[in-house]
Amino acid sequence: MGNARGGREFWWGALVAIVAAGLGSRTVQTGRVLFDKYLGDALYAAMVFVLLRLTGRVSGVALWAAGAMTAIECLQLTGIPAGMLHSEHAVVRVAARLLGTEFSVFDLVAYAVGIAGIAAVDRWRRIWPQ
Repeated sequence: MGNARGGREFWWGALVAIVAAGLGSRTVQTGRVLFDKYLGDALYAAMVFVLLRLTGRVSGVALWAAGAMTAIECLQLTGIPAGMLHSEHAVVRVAARLLGTEFSVFDLVAYAVGIAGIAAVDRWRRIWPQ
């Protein structure tokens, strides 16, 4: 399975590692904004890349992941996710947190870094299959 497709086992392992690192970046505070804020954003975007990659049905995964992350960030400009924070339903409030509530161009930069990083791993695995 470690062929040019990348091996589903690898991508499932990467997903688990990315989610664990992302949760860690949100729960352990260092006082450094690059770690406390933007590492989690980069990992969030990398997670979206990996989820798309796991479908095996998407070509141009990096572009689709970047488009999804840009759409999520732009949704914040509508105020909808911020309004969702006031819902009486916990699942809606959790969804608001996952979507984010404040637009930031720096988030877009972090997403680009995360996608570029995981896309480089994907490219490396295709060039040097196991």
